Amino acid sequence: MHRIGIHTSRARSLENAALKAGELGANTFQIFSASPRMWRVGPPDPADIALLRKARARLGLEPLVIHCNYLVNLAAVDPLVRARSIVSFRGKLDRAAAIGAEYLVVHPGSYRGQSLEEGIGAFVLGLAEAACGFSAPGLTVLLENTVGGGCQIGSRFVELKMIRDLAMRETDLPIAYCLDTCHLFAAGFDISSAKGLANTIAEVESALGLDSVRVIHTNDSKGHLGSRLDRHENIGQGKIGESGFRRILRHPKLRDKSFILETPVDEEGDDLKNVQALQRLARSR
Repeated sequence: MHRIGIHTSRARSLENAALKAGELGANTFQIFSASPRMWRVGPPDPADIALLRKARARLGLEPLVIHCNYLVNLAAVDPLVRARSIVSFRGKLDRAAAIGAEYLVVHPGSYRGQSLEEGIGAFVLGLAEAACGFSAPGLTVLLENTVGGGCQIGSRFVELKMIRDLAMRETDLPIAYCLDTCHLFAAGFDISSAKGLANTIAEVESALGLDSVRVIHTNDSKGHLGSRLDRHENIGQGKIGESGFRRILRHPKLRDKSFILETPVDEEGDDLKNVQALQRLARSR
C-alpha cells in the first residue's frame, strides 16, 4: 500500500494536524513543528504531544515528517544569520524528538558570498554544531533537493551526496534524502516523461542510493523544465502532469517511498482533491 500524505497545519494543535490528515484520507503527513516565521519557539506541550501520538496510532499515520522553517540557513556566511540558524535548527531537532517524528527535512541553504564548496562546508559544520550532544533514536534528518536558483545548494545530486558524506564524519545524526518532484523538474530532470524518469532514477541510484531516499515531496510544477522556478502546482495542472505522476507513483523502485503533498490550497477542497488524485493515479494503469 502506498504511503500518501500531505502537509497539514498545526496552528490549532499538533493533534489537529493529525486529525486533518486522517480526514483527508492520508496515511502519512508533514507539519511545521512551530511557526515557520519565528527563530525561537518554546517546547511543545506534553499534553498536545500525547494527543498527537494517540491520533497517529488510531489513524495509522506513519511516518510523521517535520519540515524545518525557511529562515534556517546553515550555510550562511553572515555570522548573525548563521548563529541564529544553528540555534534554531537545534530547536527543530529537539522538537522533532519530543513529538516523535521519524523525519526532519531541511534545505541545504544558500552559499551567497562564498564558493559552493565553502557553502557546503559551512552547512556541514553548522549541522554538526547544532547536533552536538543530541541523540534521538528513530529520527533521521533528510536533505531536500532544490531548484538551484541563485546560490541555492542541492539542485545536483553530487552536492547532496557531498553534504551527507561530510556530515557523517562530523556527526552521528542519521542522514538521508527527501526529493521534491517540482524541484527536480525545475532543476532540469525531466520526470514528466518515461525516459526522463528512468534516467533520473538511474542517477539517483548511482549518486545517492534509492534506499537513502525516504520521502518524496509530490508537487506539480508551474515552471517549465529547467526553469529554476520553485512554484508548486496542483497535481495534474502543472508541467509534470497526471501521466508523469502516474509513472512516478507506480514505479516499482519508488512504491515504498512516502509521498507527501505540498500543493497550494487556493480553493476549499483543493487539499482533498490532491490527496485523492495521488491515490487514484497510484491505482490506475
